[in-house]
Amino acid sequence: MSEGLFEKLKENVLQGRMEKEDEGIEEGYEGQPGVKELTEEALEKGISTADILEAINEGMLSVGEKFEKGEYFIPDMLAASEAVGAAMEVLEPQMIKEKEQSKGKVIMATVEGDIHDIGKNLVTIMLKGAGYQVKDLGTSVSSDRIIEEVEKEKPQVVGFSALLDTTMAEMGKNIEALKEKGLRDDVKVIIGGAPTSDPFAEKIGADGYGKDAFAAVELVKKLLA
Repeated sequence: MSEGLFEKLKENVLQGRMEKEDEGIEEGYEGQPGVKELTEEALEKGISTADILEAINEGMLSVGEKFEKGEYFIPDMLAASEAVGAAMEVLEPQMIKEKEQSKGKVIMATVEGDIHDIGKNLVTIMLKGAGYQVKDLGTSVSSDRIIEEVEKEKPQVVGFSALLDTTMAEMGKNIEALKEKGLRDDVKVIIGGAPTSDPFAEKIGADGYGKDAFAAVELVKKLLA
């Protein structure tokens, strides 16, 4: 990829800028091409989707570093993730056309009874940006629906999200449902959300816990390595 374009993509992910009309987290960016326009430009120049995804992923890694240092907060992460989402809307048709080999297939769902989805959406966008094929089932997803989708899509990883103490128990029920259908050995199960933890993941038989979106992406990479 053109080095200048590569750096602009990373920088605009870091600034959370989808389009040229958007302001950045810092001042002085309005009017310059955003992530969407830069992605379109890269494709027009014949740059591969793999190289574009690499630039986007590096941008999100920088966002993660700033978040860990306390320099970025949840709204900054959301802005960066929305910028990545805009890039993925441009890239996905080309990836299908190229039949780009994904790093793996992931199903994401907020468990039944829970309608919170910010964390799940962040993980979904970041996994796509890292080169994974992701199907997001949405919120308040029943065990039956999860089983149906796992049988149909045959993912390598299933991710469950919950924000409430009252709904996190559904994660264990979903794992038991996978066992009953003979599907548990075929998929890795990850969990996340405010009330969850490593001990809880171990208790219900999940394969891992992501304390935030960045940790969840790294967990998927580790489980599929």
